[in-house]
Amino acid sequence: MTNPSQAATGGANPSAGVIDTSVPSIARVYDYLLGGKHYYDVDRVASEAMIDAVPETTLLAAANRNFIRRAVRFLVGESGIDQILDIGSGLPTAGNVHEIAQEINPNTRVLYVDKDPIVLANGRALLSANENTVVITADLRDPEAIFENPETQRLLDLSRPLAVILGGILMHIEDEENPHGIVAMIRDRLPSGSFLVHSGCADPGEPRARELNQIFYDYNMGSRCFRPTAEQADFLKGLELVEPGLVPCSEWRPSFDFPDPDNPAHQMVIGGIGRKP
Repeated sequence: MTNPSQAATGGANPSAGVIDTSVPSIARVYDYLLGGKHYYDVDRVASEAMIDAVPETTLLAAANRNFIRRAVRFLVGESGIDQILDIGSGLPTAGNVHEIAQEINPNTRVLYVDKDPIVLANGRALLSANENTVVITADLRDPEAIFENPETQRLLDLSRPLAVILGGILMHIEDEENPHGIVAMIRDRLPSGSFLVHSGCADPGEPRARELNQIFYDYNMGSRCFRPTAEQADFLKGLELVEPGLVPCSEWRPSFDFPDPDNPAHQMVIGGIGRKP
């Protein structure tokens, strides 16, 4: 396990804000589940509670990450998208969005957005020599602030098609915070030809999904983390769904290296992409 002092100082910047180690962080828990190093004891305890309840929790995290990577290859390699806005990006990990995108097209511009200051600290350290990739601190709950941020305006041409990635982040927005309204605001800002990527946990009707949802709630990471697929389909409302639609991540154009593809737990994490006409 990474010790807290290491996690706090790796590329830290006073302007990145105060890192709260008293409660679990969504970004740090996700990092732990992916086998990363940037977490604290409180994040480890929350993560292990999930794993104790559903041992495949690490598989679900890996499946979500694998889906995002395949989505980026589709966006840049097949659809010609050369600018990406990744909201709720989480901590840097192997096979980052910008690495995959810029391997296909070195001129692809990528803006990472996360509200956790540790993401900004580590992202700045990682991206200091990359002029086409920037990380900012902002909150999905205020999409207008993201689009109007000077760094967003500088890096991205919002009059041209772009891709917005909402990978595993809407599941942490409460009903009273109006997740559907938030996504509608984002869709409205996108020019024709843009794409919206969504992924998150889902409740396929099995008890383990409800058990995991309770653990998310107990550790202050959301009470509706496992919305039914039909409810999540509204996030892509008004968009042209890219085949095969909103499906378990294991079924969205799986690659040869997809983890344990036949495990039934895969039904608990879904993903899809929509294109704005």
